[in-house]
Amino acid sequence: MHHDMPLHSGAGSGLPAVLPPLLVLLACAVGYGGLARRARRRNPVQGWSPWRTAGWVTGLVLLAAAVLPPVAPLAHRDFRGHMVQHMLLGMYAPLALTLAAPVTLLLRTLPVRRARQVTAILHGRPARLLTHPAVALLLSTGSLAVLYFTPLYDTATAHPAGHWLLHAHFLLSGCLFAHVVAGPDPAPARPGVRTRLVYLGCAIAVHAVVSQLMYGGFWVDIHAPVPEVRGGAEIMYYGGDIAELLLAAALVATWRPAPRTRRSPGAAPSCRPAEG
Repeated sequence: MHHDMPLHSGAGSGLPAVLPPLLVLLACAVGYGGLARRARRRNPVQGWSPWRTAGWVTGLVLLAAAVLPPVAPLAHRDFRGHMVQHMLLGMYAPLALTLAAPVTLLLRTLPVRRARQVTAILHGRPARLLTHPAVALLLSTGSLAVLYFTPLYDTATAHPAGHWLLHAHFLLSGCLFAHVVAGPDPAPARPGVRTRLVYLGCAIAVHAVVSQLMYGGFWVDIHAPVPEVRGGAEIMYYGGDIAELLLAAALVATWRPAPRTRRSPGAAPSCRPAEG
């Protein structure tokens, strides 16, 4: 563990710095709201769940908290601020955004031909590979060791472009893992609930090990004072536990046991596997 001050410089917190991400977030809110209205007009009976919309808004609010002051400037000068930002971008916001089912909303509002094209992409081999739980786990959780136990963290955060690429990785990989584990959007290659619980358990274990190694200063390659690194490790440990419990709750909520059917005497047993 390095005791130097962080290598990355402080980012500006004035209007020029906060305006681009704020506009992007507002565009995402307006776009989702427009699609939700279109879905309700197309099918007034089915409509669109206000809880899904609330999830999207919650996710955007969490993203705003991560990339706007006071968290964003703090993340540039204090590793504890970076870890708060990491938790918001990589775990809490992705869960809320994923539960908003944006792909399902898009499919309901697209013309039939376009919707079929999107569905074909979702069933394609690249999408099946990307949404495999092992791949999602490697990208979202496995990358933590590479980030914090190699010079990658200091290299990435030394430049504004690298910092934003790091944000994008946290967000996209977090959304991918949340989608694979408990997302309501279609996922043709998604395994059963029990298998997903195993992968979630692996993610919990990796988070715990990485945070404990970071707290103890083992193999950590971060240019920051020891109290900051230890504080960041505590935020990862406890904040990650809460986020993963929320993800587990979302997963359990999707559990739908296969219905038991009554068979006439002498009928052959069903070969259909049970859910999960």
